[in-house]
Amino acid sequence: MTERLRVAVLAGGPSAEHEVSLQSAQAVLDALPRDRYEPFPVIIDRQGRWPVELRRDLADVVFPVLHGPFGEDGVVQGYLQTLGLPYVGCGVLASAVAMDKVAMRRTFLAEDLPVTPYVWFTEHDWRTTTDPWALVKSLDWPMYVKPANMGSSIGISRVTSMDELRAGVDLALAHDRVVVVEQGVSARELICGVLGDHDSPRASVPGELIVSGQWLDYEAKYLSRAEIATIPAVLPERVADEVRELSLRAFRAINGYGLARVDFFYEEDSGRLYVGEINTMPGFTARSVYARAWAESGVPYPDLLRRLIDLALARSAA
Repeated sequence: MTERLRVAVLAGGPSAEHEVSLQSAQAVLDALPRDRYEPFPVIIDRQGRWPVELRRDLADVVFPVLHGPFGEDGVVQGYLQTLGLPYVGCGVLASAVAMDKVAMRRTFLAEDLPVTPYVWFTEHDWRTTTDPWALVKSLDWPMYVKPANMGSSIGISRVTSMDELRAGVDLALAHDRVVVVEQGVSARELICGVLGDHDSPRASVPGELIVSGQWLDYEAKYLSRAEIATIPAVLPERVADEVRELSLRAFRAINGYGLARVDFFYEEDSGRLYVGEINTMPGFTARSVYARAWAESGVPYPDLLRRLIDLALARSAA
């Protein structure tokens, strides 16, 4: 019998996405085939304390199912590299760039990827200005206010007035010291999964998020039992092809590796696509749109996990 690979599945952590991470990690633990892998959880608590010190004699590969700051921003990736442990997903640079919504948009613009108009400012800028409108006057209502470093729709507000803007900025600043304000667009929200190495990544079939309110918030994504996506999305072939092409370009722009989910806005009237953001560790819950997109593309969940682990080992051996 072939010796099973010991897979440490990292979960939890001090970010606001702790609970989402636990859900994702449990799905990974449940789905890894036991004839090939020996998975075990490593649950980091909300204070950032580890229950065990990872070493090569404890794990052959690490699957960091961590979302948000600390786990998805390059911090854990750098730590694992210092330990010499192979790990699933993007490296330090790609993780850091994708996590920071300002750095990500600067990278996209440098690579001529289409993004919606936006501005950003620091907490100091906001607290000391005598004219808050001057910070956002290049945009029109509605706007979306977001902390620069957060995911899972945490800390995000849709605003249509200065009073709402002030409240939205205060909420965002509870999660980060940098705020991004994006121009709202009337558009369909699409997603596309990317899987592979630096040189030959593949893009999945696109999916479409089902937005019942004004936007898909944390409760809709993780607490509601309502359907949140149509996969594959019903799109003209030209648009679906462009979504896949832009997804691969966004992945390469941040020097991605392993996996990512790219989010889009699609204006049907104009036919324009905007790259919203790229997530280097999208949700892996049973309802994960990333996993479902790959299942529809011919890669079922257990095989998806196997491919990601193989990619981690291949990078480590290179």
